[in-house]
Amino acid sequence: MSDFTDMSTAGHWFHPVESDPDAGIRLFLLPHAGSGAIIYRDWGRLLPSDVAAQAVTLPGRHNRHEEETYEDFEPLLDGLYEAVLDEIDDRPFAFFGHCLGAQLAYRLTVRLEREGERGPLVLGTSGWSPIGFYQPTEEESRLPDAQMLEWIKRLGSFPAEVYDNPEMLALVIPALRADLRVSAQYVDDGAGVSCPLASYGGSTDPLQQAPDAMSHWARRSPRYLGHSEFPGGHFYIDNHALAVTTDFARHLHRFQELLVH
Repeated sequence: MSDFTDMSTAGHWFHPVESDPDAGIRLFLLPHAGSGAIIYRDWGRLLPSDVAAQAVTLPGRHNRHEEETYEDFEPLLDGLYEAVLDEIDDRPFAFFGHCLGAQLAYRLTVRLEREGERGPLVLGTSGWSPIGFYQPTEEESRLPDAQMLEWIKRLGSFPAEVYDNPEMLALVIPALRADLRVSAQYVDDGAGVSCPLASYGGSTDPLQQAPDAMSHWARRSPRYLGHSEFPGGHFYIDNHALAVTTDFARHLHRFQELLVH
């Protein structure tokens, strides 16, 4: 079982650092802006034992808090791309990302396929779509701390327990600023992927600006698996982790079986 609360090893993109060698599928989990592996803290015990999950921690947070954060989209994508290539083995792997993590998981998949590398078994995207979702601006990333706090409260773009914890805020806000600057630079080019793609979201997500936003994923993969919507806002995933992991694992096992045959 993966333990994403152990952040003792510095400098590593993936936690746990070593994946279970007996698991048949590897799953890389990418978190939302300003966060790290903690958003997936329950996934290790919820996923089937044959799925080895490793959560991504970007520089500038948790055990990597002393490292310089990325503030530009392409260098961050480059760093993640190289880290993934260094990490994968001969087993099938998958990506699942929430919010900024969905954006990065999608572009990682596009990059892998364009470069002729092996792509993910399945791509899972949550709480973000290339069209119809809120995109921050460079100016918003530089708001004073008090305004930044009020702004993210209004957007509902962070779990409620963060707001009243000064120590957590002192770590979160600098990382959040960097991630907002990264996201502000994103330009959608309509790129598609060939792998199966499943999307997930909250029915009252305030960051979703168009009612049909998540439907645009259907145009990004000829093997689109559909959209699963759950009650709740941007962090619906906290309350519905079991349902999301169960559904995503079902897709993983289905396509793993197709690989075998």
